[in-house]
Amino acid sequence: MSAAQPGPAPEAPRELPPDMPQVVDHVAVARLYGEPLFAMPQDLYIPPEALEVFLEAFEGPLDLLLYLIRKQNFNILDIPMAEVTRQYLTYVEQVRQRNLELAAEYLLMAAMLIEIKSRMLLPPKKVADGEEAEDPRAELVRRLLEYEKIKLAAAHLATAPQLGRDFLRAQVAVEQSLAPRFPDVNVVDLRAAWHDILQRARLVQHHKISREELSVREHMSHVLRQLQGRKFVEFADLFDVGRGVPVLVVTFIAMLELAKECLIELTQAEAYAPIYVRLAYTPT
Repeated sequence: MSAAQPGPAPEAPRELPPDMPQVVDHVAVARLYGEPLFAMPQDLYIPPEALEVFLEAFEGPLDLLLYLIRKQNFNILDIPMAEVTRQYLTYVEQVRQRNLELAAEYLLMAAMLIEIKSRMLLPPKKVADGEEAEDPRAELVRRLLEYEKIKLAAAHLATAPQLGRDFLRAQVAVEQSLAPRFPDVNVVDLRAAWHDILQRARLVQHHKISREELSVREHMSHVLRQLQGRKFVEFADLFDVGRGVPVLVVTFIAMLELAKECLIELTQAEAYAPIYVRLAYTPT
């Protein structure tokens, strides 16, 4: 009986690099420029301010002071100055280490708090009989109450709908048709129209001689009656050519008087176009 042949010796495990984590599948924790990283670099530098988190953001010293008072349910009319000043200075010291310019405004309020606390430790000033000594905290309390009132009003306004945030203004384009404006009547055109009326009047011959008293006022009333209820009347239609030149002259003078008193208007659509007469529009 022959002896059994010994099998192949097992392969020794490969040694891993010292910076590689002891994991089974060697999953990379990150990639840098496309190369896998199996361990965090030992010389990685993270600036301290990159990990800083401000849990509370205040709009100024009064806002911080009011927050400290309301958070601990202190009576704003009887502020424990020692405790509030200590907490206030703790916050200011944190701000000063990060932003010295921002801390300047808070340091001014800190100096005021320390002054108020020192005045409270001193004996009160003598006052007249029957009067109470002034509380060193009175001015600070007044400013805090006014600030809180304005802050609540601002918060109430912030809840109201705002243009551009909660709604948009509707815009509708409306085309407005403008009333046509007729060009003004030229004096030359008016004179030419008058000469045309005179030439037409000369074509009518009368052999009856009579004396007639002509009244400009009467013809003014006559012209107004002719224009009553009519939109436009042609200039020539207002003259009675058959009554002769004197009547035409008086009628023309009556029309000039009416135009002077703004009772009638003379219009013309375009140059060399017929002249029209209408009653003047009076605003109501």
